[in-house]
Amino acid sequence: MSVDLVVRGERVVLPGGMRSASIHIAEGRIVRVADWDDLPAGMPVIDAGSLVVLPGVVDTHVHINDPGRADWEGFDTATRAAAAGGVTTLVDMPLNSIPSTTTAEALSIKRTAAAGRCFVDVGFWGGVVPGNSRELQALADAGVLGFKCFLSPSGVDEFQHVGEPDLRDALPVLASLDRPLLAHAEWPALLRDPLEDDGAAPDPTRYSTWLRSRPPASELAAIALLTGLAREYDARVHIVHLATGEALPGIAAARRAGVRLTVETCPHYLTFAAEDIPDRRPDFKCAPPIRERRERDALWGGLTRGEIDFIASDHSPAPPALKQIAEGDFVRAWGGIASLQIALPVVWTGMAARGLPIERIAEWMAAAPARLAGLDDRKGAIAAGRDADLVLFDPDASFVVDGKALYHRHPVTPYDGARLRGVVKTTILRSQIVFDQNKCMATAIGALIP
Repeated sequence: MSVDLVVRGERVVLPGGMRSASIHIAEGRIVRVADWDDLPAGMPVIDAGSLVVLPGVVDTHVHINDPGRADWEGFDTATRAAAAGGVTTLVDMPLNSIPSTTTAEALSIKRTAAAGRCFVDVGFWGGVVPGNSRELQALADAGVLGFKCFLSPSGVDEFQHVGEPDLRDALPVLASLDRPLLAHAEWPALLRDPLEDDGAAPDPTRYSTWLRSRPPASELAAIALLTGLAREYDARVHIVHLATGEALPGIAAARRAGVRLTVETCPHYLTFAAEDIPDRRPDFKCAPPIRERRERDALWGGLTRGEIDFIASDHSPAPPALKQIAEGDFVRAWGGIASLQIALPVVWTGMAARGLPIERIAEWMAAAPARLAGLDDRKGAIAAGRDADLVLFDPDASFVVDGKALYHRHPVTPYDGARLRGVVKTTILRSQIVFDQNKCMATAIGALIP
């Protein structure tokens, strides 16, 4: 196969480390990684110079909400934001859209809504809800990459949370399909009403009111149940958005014992700390909540030791009115952090402050999430046979986040006004430039997976 494009740079992050290299591309796929000066005569060359060339980010935790709640976020706005943030593949969560993706018919409706509107490649998770275990095979046949469930209320009526009997119905099916179950792990019996009177009238505008309503014990109990069921059924279980380091010893022990358990955390848990969150700022609200500094530090430790597999954005936006921005009400506000476009520089800002090498981003934000979704034969690394999904990234530049300038549907993000390190200069999807010179390209060339 003849090469039709070469991307080369002095700092290319490959599976074996970072070095100078030229990436030979044909028909949207990488065919060879060669020395920097190995250039076929007459071929177009994109020269990254001293910029770091990363594999395209794979974000497996994105709430697009389309169809049904596209006024929160839609395929066009979400995937433009992804392209601007160096994300070349994302996987959409099954809730918040109407209908939720809990049947093959609902998946078809969602794919129809997405068709022709995506600026990056998009895959889909299916949902596990009470009573739909008979739908799981059909959803897998229709192309979902795995399944998501909530052990506590999801916040939307269309996607009910599951209990142990529901999990026992679903996990044998998922084990036979060898598809992962992604679980929101908070045990509802250990959650409390944030406005419950404990001797002092709770103030809904104080962050502490929200924080104390969802203690780490709720995560620990849910993870313990999921770990036991994963062991019993030899099923793949993935814990989404881990917020407490207290769970890490149990997770590590289970994995050493052969339990097929993986875990992610999110940029906001690695960046913010409860002690620093102002009152009347529900743009910081999420579930599980952002916990104290010691928890943040424990999560960084879990990442560096390999106890946490990767980082996903959990981009879950909502309109300002639903986020109670004017009222400052943490209790009534929708819980979710908007960060899809800026997740890469957010993570690099935290890494650089801790002296961590940039090469680790390739594992934490590309290779490992691609493995979870079963896409690692074509996504997640700069290697022969993979899609030519690349990010030209300046790790030394910085910028101040302007929420109004992001491609997200709404300007609401707790990062507004923050100075971040690292700037995405160019994003390449299957050899085509989809973001460059601070703007997205006009044509939506993203594909629906599979």
